[in-house]
Amino acid sequence: MTDKNQIEKKVMAEIKSGRVQLRSKYIFLAEKLGLRSALVLTVLLAVLFFNLVLFYLKASDNLAYLSFGNSGVFAFLESFPYLLVVSLIVLGLLAGFIIKKIDFNYKKPFGYLAVGLVGFIIVGGIILAYTNVAENIEKDTFESRPGGFLFKPFLAHGLEARNRGIVGRIVEFGDGYITIQTPQALEKIILTDNSVLPPQPISPGMFVMAIGVRNGKDFTVSKLQIINPEEMPMIQRGVHRRFGQFQPRHELPERK
Repeated sequence: MTDKNQIEKKVMAEIKSGRVQLRSKYIFLAEKLGLRSALVLTVLLAVLFFNLVLFYLKASDNLAYLSFGNSGVFAFLESFPYLLVVSLIVLGLLAGFIIKKIDFNYKKPFGYLAVGLVGFIIVGGIILAYTNVAENIEKDTFESRPGGFLFKPFLAHGLEARNRGIVGRIVEFGDGYITIQTPQALEKIILTDNSVLPPQPISPGMFVMAIGVRNGKDFTVSKLQIINPEEMPMIQRGVHRRFGQFQPRHELPERK
């Protein structure tokens, strides 16, 4: 009891001296509620961003460049959603930091909590993938709807012009070139004797994907493929927003 009395006297002395100030229990309660609210918001944002990463990979041209083999790796890396992935990682780290501040560690080791957090984000993002949340965000972003500007920096890269790859709808052909509509503009892609083209006939209205090198406004093709635009709905919708429905100009001759 003597030790306890001495500790109490020391604490009271510190309080009286002003070096230690008491804080209301309501302040502690508000801090805990604030941290818990911040944790919930951060985790929900992480789930949403993981869903947007999945949507980007599925709806943009990114993964399709890998179908060209090793020659499509540079186009894949150029079109990868780096900002989305970095934002997702930052949100995950922030959520872990808040968990440590809330002092959940006395209940369970932080490692278990971290694994649970990552698992929740992944499962939540996959569940959202079966809804129209990401698609609605894309529409809000590119159709200038209220709130869409918040996500434009994260999704705009999916429709930007590439230096190593290109996707669009054929509208015209000429001697050694094809004109296509992309989500950004009308583009001329140059065909050379070394360009590898698909064996099947190509005609206006088809969507094509190519890898090669951009030189100024022109894009020189090394390999070209016909694609199903429904496999890249973000690109398809971008072309429709920019140019509307297809209106044919010329017919491309069949390859001999």
